[in-house]
Amino acid sequence: MRILVIGASGFVGFPVAQALVRGGHVVYGVTRLESKAKKLAAEEIVPIVAETIDPSPWLPLVSTLDAVIEAIGGWDVEMLSPQVLTAVSDAATKYRPLHAPKLTYIYTSGAHTHSMSKDIVTDTTPITQSGIETSRWRPEFEHKVATHTILNGIVIRPAIMYGRSGSFLALMFQAARKGECIKWYGAPGARYSLLHQDDLGEMYRLAVEKSAILGGICFDAANDFSESVDDILHRLVEVSGASGYEYVGPQTPLERGLASSLRLRPYLARSLLGWQPRKAGLSDHMEIYYNAWKASL
Repeated sequence: MRILVIGASGFVGFPVAQALVRGGHVVYGVTRLESKAKKLAAEEIVPIVAETIDPSPWLPLVSTLDAVIEAIGGWDVEMLSPQVLTAVSDAATKYRPLHAPKLTYIYTSGAHTHSMSKDIVTDTTPITQSGIETSRWRPEFEHKVATHTILNGIVIRPAIMYGRSGSFLALMFQAARKGECIKWYGAPGARYSLLHQDDLGEMYRLAVEKSAILGGICFDAANDFSESVDDILHRLVEVSGASGYEYVGPQTPLERGLASSLRLRPYLARSLLGWQPRKAGLSDHMEIYYNAWKASL
């Protein structure tokens, strides 16, 4: 298969592109930074340097692609994601042969699209309101992708990611590295649903390969178990040498999201894709993950 990954040098896009390459596919990776192109090429990912809002360097590829994966990050995704969807849809209409199959479009959302709750939620739990302020636009956009008339739309909602450079948990690791008391957001008793970036990459590979029969589905992506935030912080203190930890009141939308519990029990990827996470949990292998994060600096 020929696959384009938009945001291929990012925390989600890079392991996804790597997994697709390992699966034997031809992968094109869009990155905004020239400095990241060599990193992609070294992984046998064909680099395309382009601004997200300027799709002209990759639009002609759409005529021969099997799938496009949108995995962009940053605080401007609410503006950029609709623009990318429109660009791909317009390109599919313009460039693809008349009787070609629908181009698969996989949109990377987030598990915090679900409402924050101590109750267990699944892929098919109705979303009545978004979980955190920065995700309130996502349910409507997910629906737009899943019901798209031109593209074969699929949505994947990763849980909080860990591994390598740490993603949002890098905030926690940065505090620990100072050797002082770790200040984290919320109160005792919260639980996180988590997923290692390698396991997410494998899920995307399976979703792409079976995409012809998956149109319109929204998948949650998480480990089989949630983890106690208290346990995570306790283990981080042990392996980092920090003096301890304490909870503080969240002030920003991101902090309020990190202060909330989310307990996912996804089943669609297991039943439809045969996917199963393999990596150890964050608490169990905290020393490995913390040292990997330090090495990535």
